[in-house]
Amino acid sequence: MSALAAEHKAINLGQGFPDFPCDRKLIAEVNEAMLANRNQYPPMIGIAELRNGISQKIQNLYGHHYDPDTEITITAGGTQGILTAILACVSPGDEVIIIEPAYDSYRPSIELAGGKTIAISLQVIRDEHGQVASYEIPWDALAKAINSKTRLIIINTPHNPTGMVWSKADLDSLANLVRNTSALILSDEVYEHMVYDGAQHHSVASHTELAARSFLVSSFGKTYHVTGWKVGYVAAPPTLTTEFRKVHQFNVFTVNTPMQYGLATYLADAKHYLTLPAFYQAKRDFFRVGLGKTKFKLLPTPGTYFQCVDYSALDIPQAKFNEADFCKWLTTEIGVAAIPVSAFYEQATESGVIRFCFAKQDQTLTSALQRLEKI
Repeated sequence: MSALAAEHKAINLGQGFPDFPCDRKLIAEVNEAMLANRNQYPPMIGIAELRNGISQKIQNLYGHHYDPDTEITITAGGTQGILTAILACVSPGDEVIIIEPAYDSYRPSIELAGGKTIAISLQVIRDEHGQVASYEIPWDALAKAINSKTRLIIINTPHNPTGMVWSKADLDSLANLVRNTSALILSDEVYEHMVYDGAQHHSVASHTELAARSFLVSSFGKTYHVTGWKVGYVAAPPTLTTEFRKVHQFNVFTVNTPMQYGLATYLADAKHYLTLPAFYQAKRDFFRVGLGKTKFKLLPTPGTYFQCVDYSALDIPQAKFNEADFCKWLTTEIGVAAIPVSAFYEQATESGVIRFCFAKQDQTLTSALQRLEKI
């Protein structure tokens, strides 16, 4: 969709990355590290300053202490952390449960490890008009999917692409399901600082029972508007981290040095992530007000920087298109790129829902809304 958007000079609200710059102070910190000759290999597990900062952040936010030496590893972005965690614990024939719609790296990573993907789908809740109103975790289906072959369950909160977030009660329910099993958890929390309306992000780190069997994955790229830097981290108990690092050492070895030093200094000031919910909520609210003037039906967006809409009731012939074709039409004819939610399923599941990214400048959002209002 991004290539199609570029070809047709459409406004790209498809791919999930900001079109505004990161804080110049962060750039300065990285530049200072480079000028200080921090340009050679760092430790395989990441520099101590950054691991210590992550440990302190998690302790402050979620009340759980991860030892920076034995439980935290710096990765080349969240996606590498996910792949490495899967390769570290999944063997041929093991089953891995994912919840669709799901981030598209999960299934290929499982297959690369020789595992078998067991996909269950979020429950789609529809309103009285048959349009999608929200999504719910399919607890009965999840319970039935867990068996003696289940090696890993991958969860994602806040959730890409739907924007839903897991509650503390949800984590309790998950703990109840896995308590007497050997299943591990991989918790993809790269949007942890994008939870709105005064709500709290409930990390697996905040749940003692789940933390003991979980890989926690997060990303500086999402948090600090530097997705192209590809720096993230994985926190896990010592036994899991030991296995994780055996793979990490030989698939990336380590992560670029000056970025780590710059991020370590920047991370020390908590306001750089504590102010993020308000920053993105303002963008979400601005975008939703504008979408309210269109004929799209807005789904709830309690987290992430994605807004899903149901287009099925639009009074145009294109409303009968499948999601992928509708997004192509939207890009080529209206000039706004979006992503079909059906793309986040192995077998396209059509519900008439597409995803916009609102991590954009207000001017970008305004221009996109003006085009969408014409539909």
